[in-house]
Amino acid sequence: MVDVAVAQFAPTDDKPANLAEVTRLVDEAAGRGARLVLLPEYTMFTVPAMDRRFVDSAEDLDGAFVTGLRDLAKDRGVAVVAGMNEALPGRSRISNTLVAAGPDGAIAALYRKIHLYDAFGFRESDVVEAGEITAPETFEVDGLTFGLQTCYDLRFPEVTRRLADAGAQVVLLPAEWVPGPLKEYHWSTLVRARAIENTVYVAAADQAAPTGSGTSLVVDPMGVVVASLGEQTGTAVADVTAARIAEVRAKNPALELRRFTVVER
Repeated sequence: MVDVAVAQFAPTDDKPANLAEVTRLVDEAAGRGARLVLLPEYTMFTVPAMDRRFVDSAEDLDGAFVTGLRDLAKDRGVAVVAGMNEALPGRSRISNTLVAAGPDGAIAALYRKIHLYDAFGFRESDVVEAGEITAPETFEVDGLTFGLQTCYDLRFPEVTRRLADAGAQVVLLPAEWVPGPLKEYHWSTLVRARAIENTVYVAAADQAAPTGSGTSLVVDPMGVVVASLGEQTGTAVADVTAARIAEVRAKNPALELRRFTVVER
C-alpha cells in the first residue's frame, strides 16, 4: 500500500513563492502519511496567457526549482512530482516537463509533454516544444510502479494505454486544466475513463482557480473516486494498493482481452 496525495494550488509568476507553497503542501501531505505527493502542471511558473514569459522563466534541470524539489523530497523522505518550464538550450521554446524526485533526492523519472494544448483558443505550441516519443519512464515507490503524463494528454487514451503496457499501476497526471464551458465535466469523465479502461489508478492534480479548474482527484481501477478536492488549495490523500488492482483485473481482464496495440503515428 502507498498513500498518494494530490496537491492543488494556483501557481503564479513568483517562482520562490511557488516553491514555498510546494513545501507547505508537501509537509501537509507527508504529515498525513503520504509517500508520494503530486503537484500540478507548470507548478514552477504560471501566468494566464501562453506567451514569452513562460520561455523567460525557464530553468535547466539543475536550476533552483528542481534542486529545491529534490532537496525537499530527500529531506521529507517522500517522492515529489511537479511540472516545470524546462529550458532548451539554443531553442526559442521550452519543454513542458514533469520531474519526479525520489525520496533519495535523485530524479526518478522525467516526462516531456507530447500533446500540446492547441485547443479551446489556446496555442501552447507557440512557446512549448513537444517532447519526443520515447519509451515511458516509470519509477517505483514502496513496490508500486508509477507513470507520468500531462494535462491535454488525457484526451488521448493511447498515452495512458502505453503507460499501462509499460507496467504502470498508478498514472500520475499533473494539469493546468483551463476553465471553460463543460471543462470540469470533461476532466472528471476522462480521468475516470482512463482508470477504468486500463484498470489502473489515476491520480490527477490540477491547478486551482483562476488558471485551473481544480477538482483534483484520485480514481481507483474500477473508476471509484477515492480522494478529491473541490476548488480549494490543499491536499487529498488516498490509499493505493496492488491488491485492489489485482481484484479489479480478475473481474475485468480488459488488458488481456484486447486485440489492438498502440502504434506511433
